[in-house]
Amino acid sequence: MKKIKKLIKIFNKEKIDGYLIPKNDEYFEEYTPDYNDRLNFISNFSGSYGFSLILKNKNFLFVDGRYTLQANNQSGKYFKVITIPDKMPKDILKNKKLSIGFDPKLFTKKTIDIYFGKNDCKFKALKSNLIDKIWKRKINKNKGKFYSLPKFSIGKSYKSKINKIISFLKKRGADFQFITASENNAWLLNIRGSDAKYTPTPHSYILIDKKNNIKLFCDLNKISLPLRRHLKKVEFVEINLVEKILSKIKNKKFIIDKNSCSIYLENIISKKNKILDYQDPIYFLKAIKSKNEIRNTKLAHIYDGAALTKYLIWIKKSFQKKKITEISGSEKLHKLRKKNNKFKSLSFPTISGTGPNGAIIHYKATRKTNRTLKCGEIYLVDSGGQYEFGTTDVTRTISLNSSNKRIKNIFTRVLKGHIAVADFKLTKNTPGSKIDLEARKYLKSIGLNYSHGTGHGVGYFLNVHEGPHAISKNNRINLREGMIVSNEPGYYEKNKFGIRIENLIYVNKKKNNTFFKNLTMAPIDKDLIDKKILNKSEKKWLNNYHREVFRNLKGSMNKSEIIELKKACSAI
Repeated sequence: MKKIKKLIKIFNKEKIDGYLIPKNDEYFEEYTPDYNDRLNFISNFSGSYGFSLILKNKNFLFVDGRYTLQANNQSGKYFKVITIPDKMPKDILKNKKLSIGFDPKLFTKKTIDIYFGKNDCKFKALKSNLIDKIWKRKINKNKGKFYSLPKFSIGKSYKSKINKIISFLKKRGADFQFITASENNAWLLNIRGSDAKYTPTPHSYILIDKKNNIKLFCDLNKISLPLRRHLKKVEFVEINLVEKILSKIKNKKFIIDKNSCSIYLENIISKKNKILDYQDPIYFLKAIKSKNEIRNTKLAHIYDGAALTKYLIWIKKSFQKKKITEISGSEKLHKLRKKNNKFKSLSFPTISGTGPNGAIIHYKATRKTNRTLKCGEIYLVDSGGQYEFGTTDVTRTISLNSSNKRIKNIFTRVLKGHIAVADFKLTKNTPGSKIDLEARKYLKSIGLNYSHGTGHGVGYFLNVHEGPHAISKNNRINLREGMIVSNEPGYYEKNKFGIRIENLIYVNKKKNNTFFKNLTMAPIDKDLIDKKILNKSEKKWLNNYHREVFRNLKGSMNKSEIIELKKACSAI
């Protein structure tokens, strides 16, 4: 591969044996703009997470379980694909004494520590990015301005949020907090932007001190006069001055975000100041949605559920009469969402996969892989939308007149796991790890499993994947009232089929009872259910869920759609 050869040629000049290339750019967001997707450029891997280590004689691509199949398909010719955490980069480098170069603006100390730990290699921060030396491209940045959330959409005022941060600083004996995650800045100031493709984030940094001085570093062309007037307490500073301003601060105590503060910026701060061992508190504050945010999110899910349900009805009625492909299907779904004027954008690239493509967990159809929906197969569609008052993410697997008994058995076990999560009895101290076990047990009883977490946190008109909570085997964060999380067990059989059922749920509290409530409104395909495997309470859960779906969606359907919706939501 010419690109890799060009890159390796630079190694001798830099006195290195290898080079690290991450997926992210300097903002550490989940979806990197195409013009900054250096990993895709060098490896052809298009997934949302991964990084590469290129050595003089071997290339490695590290991904998690969601992307193993995809990475092998896209990059397996030139890269050895490693699934983490099954195998870690430090295992690859064991007993090797190499000098490995990296761009310090694109890595955090936390990332280097987790993946590379203690080994005999030397990690060398380079002054310039080596991919940029071989990749000549035109950079077209989005020029969209930042904007304030409309009043009805706001959970708490930006002033009250700032007061919380200042109180946190004082309690921890800190002078400054440096906020480097754009989504946290969006939450803090109740602003949004259009700097990322699927997330309404304003690319920015914030420096806040205990005396209530706030600097927002960003592209000043994106700040309108009304926004300046609205954010009276905030000083707006050109983003390229961040290094200069940080380097002038001396003998102070800082809190930084270890998930998104680059080694480059952390080194500037730590040179003359002390960094305290606390995480950015915004992650936890942001995860707990206010009552107004939950109310608005419910509405977003009704709008979104109506579009998805219309699509599922159309697929079932049309796939045998006309040619529907994975791409034309996802385009039709996007059009249906766009009919709602509150819809802003997709919340991630739609996963539309039929037959063997459904087994690729984060599949994205291309002209090369695009399959036609065929009778006898099953079809998986995972999609979501950004509305100005909520973020959605939903997966449905539907039968295309499949009569495969084994698929029905597995689908029903996935559904049992889904219901077990939705019905889980929460206590004061329930972490996601405890719930994850329940989701898998019906599959495990027949020797099956899936290689992703059961659920991730979801933002409020922000990131579709949001921490710190999750339903996964290693997540120890206790679930709290107001947290939104996905419920998405599945099963994937390589080159054959994929199954996933995903709803968003939130933690609700009434009197002393804490429980999950569903947000997602879309029928679950009864044609794939083996009723004999469901017990009485599971059937009751499904019937209650479908009753609620029908009640919430019937007003958005035309006459023929109402007939189909009634059938899809009838009791079993």
